Amino acid sequence: MAVTVIIHIQNSEPIVGEMDDLPNPTDNLVILNHPRTIDGKDIRNISEETATIIWPIDKIMFIEIQTSKEEEEIIGFVRE
Repeated sequence: MAVTVIIHIQNSEPIVGEMDDLPNPTDNLVILNHPRTIDGKDIRNISEETATIIWPIDKIMFIEIQTSKEEEEIIGFVRE
């Protein structure tokens, strides 16, 4: 199952995409599918036809993991 993430790269705008698996502590690279900007537009310095990007982990500051709508509906607070 693909996980939607926001990758924050050094000296660059954050990029949204999907990852098949989250990176392990021993990984040197991060693979991101369907890269786009946060507002859904194409990334300026990457070709429009690009479907997958591979970044070295040392260029990434941090990765945000986005929850899906289904998870938000399942896990929530209940008031009675």
